[in-house]
Amino acid sequence: MKSQLDPKVPVGPIEKKWQNYQLKSQLINPANKKKLNVIVVGSGLSGAGAAATLAELGYDVKCFCYQDSARRAHSVAAQGGINAAKNYQHDGDSVYRMFYDTLKGGDFRSREANTYRLAELSAPLIDHFVQQGVPFAREYGGTLVNRSFGGVQVQRTFYARGQTGQQLLLAAYSQLYKMIHAKKVTMYPRSEMMDLVVIDGKAKGIIVRNLVTGKLERYAADAVILATGGYSRVFRLSTLAIGCNGSAIWKAHKKGAFFAAPSFTQIHPTALPQSSEAQSKLTLMSESLRNDGRIWVPKQKNDTRVPKDIPEEERDYYLERRYPSFGNLAPRDIASRAAKERIDAGYGIGRLKNAVYLDFKHAIEKFGLDIIKDRYGNLFNMYKKITGIDAYKTPMLISPAAHFSMGGLWVDYELMTTIPGLYAVGECNFSDHGANRLGANSLLQASVDGYFILPNTINNYLADEIKSEQPTTEHQEFENTEHEVQKHVDKILSINGTQTVDHFHRELGKIMWQECAMSRNKKGLKKAITQIKQLNKDFWTDVKVTGNQNEMNTELEKAYRLADFIELGILMCEDALEREESCGAHFREEYQTKDGEALRMDEDYSYVSAWEYQDGDFKLHKEQLEFEFVQPTVRSYK
Repeated sequence: MKSQLDPKVPVGPIEKKWQNYQLKSQLINPANKKKLNVIVVGSGLSGAGAAATLAELGYDVKCFCYQDSARRAHSVAAQGGINAAKNYQHDGDSVYRMFYDTLKGGDFRSREANTYRLAELSAPLIDHFVQQGVPFAREYGGTLVNRSFGGVQVQRTFYARGQTGQQLLLAAYSQLYKMIHAKKVTMYPRSEMMDLVVIDGKAKGIIVRNLVTGKLERYAADAVILATGGYSRVFRLSTLAIGCNGSAIWKAHKKGAFFAAPSFTQIHPTALPQSSEAQSKLTLMSESLRNDGRIWVPKQKNDTRVPKDIPEEERDYYLERRYPSFGNLAPRDIASRAAKERIDAGYGIGRLKNAVYLDFKHAIEKFGLDIIKDRYGNLFNMYKKITGIDAYKTPMLISPAAHFSMGGLWVDYELMTTIPGLYAVGECNFSDHGANRLGANSLLQASVDGYFILPNTINNYLADEIKSEQPTTEHQEFENTEHEVQKHVDKILSINGTQTVDHFHRELGKIMWQECAMSRNKKGLKKAITQIKQLNKDFWTDVKVTGNQNEMNTELEKAYRLADFIELGILMCEDALEREESCGAHFREEYQTKDGEALRMDEDYSYVSAWEYQDGDFKLHKEQLEFEFVQPTVRSYK
């Protein structure tokens, strides 16, 4: 395993780094690619893109997902769009401007070279998806149309109404299943990775649980790619699907993969507010709505009037007031904290006083109802289906909610973790977004990681692996790892306590939301660590999981995923406690300007925190961030 954090950033000007890297990369003979096996865990945009492209290149690919179909990967839930520096609007956009916006949006806590590559590959990615048949919105004359997202002053977001993630995933799914039909990819649905097999310091396979039969199975490969998404379900209530979890990357972390910036988690400003304790998840309302919708609260505390009875002069359009340059399109972390400040100050609306208004009255008056329906019709329909309210006539109620994970497994420029042969792509890595992701960059990163970057970087590792003997699943390390997994499952089933898994997850979510979400402080984080450690003890002595292993058992699935979330929650709080500054979504109350904005400490904290697991404890390593082409400045959106 790597003892030092080597980001492997290529030399040369930033606009030439990716080209220089490709020119010097090793190549593998097509006949030899057929001899190499690759495992891809996850079948969303990153996983499906990687599996299909690697298979097209000639590798033998096995792809695993816990859903019953790759089409049900959570990429399908992304709504608003995907960014690309095409400059179709002739509004001054460029690759460099997109790079700078992304770096600044992440509060200068990401690696320059990775962020530039993200912007550089955005333009060819749109061409790639158009060729695959993605029905992006178009002008009357046929030109692809754009809209804006938070944190930028240009229009670079391509979209397919409010279903962009679904359309992109269907395109990736079609490519994946073309390779399955060609027998170049073997698909394993309803299969969950339980642990990583490491032999002689290299990733050589995984242990999988068949979610239908409960049987543990072994799979060997020359390289393992994790494309398992984010971990914001650690908060329990989030915009993520119920099945989303952080277990695959957490198991890899415990086998030696460093975990980077775990406390960098994004709170999305536009979700439907929580309505009861029994609620199991929250619903995302696309950030694209902030293009035309205006966010406001009544100027009067505890105002019980219906919105149409509140005159304009008694409304506080607080984002427009505080951030006039960006208004309602301020970045997500800023918009979420601003909403929290208004709600905490007593200006919240709704039954639980935990929401703000998103109002389309002015947009409808300006553009007409048909235009707004054309842009956001499916989102308005979804809102009415859930709430029973017609948002064309009455403002939406929205509230901040846990959403995206900027943190994840530490990866170098090649997207390899600190375990040789183990790659992490998409949201499960820490790569491009720093301390805050700009809207519409999620689909972008997932896609370029899987389609364009990984297929060009994995050769450098596999070119040498072809000379090595491939261990089989009969290797002792497979036996040992499967035995440990079985012990873990047996232990959970044997507890037979009095409390449900949901009870413990609800308690963990409350702690994390209170102390490690939109704002954090030293006292609260120390308290949270103590509380989560006690919760961990209670879980392992009093959880009750019904059923048995040898069947479809969703309670068991929830239990072993929650066991990982609890440990991850401790690390998130440790990371937030160690970083004594405010940056992006990491807002320490002790470190803010007199205006209540984030106060960075570049001299001491201009690094990526990378945590090593050490028998229940965590050791901090630091990748110092070097800004060669852009100098960090005060992040202002006023």
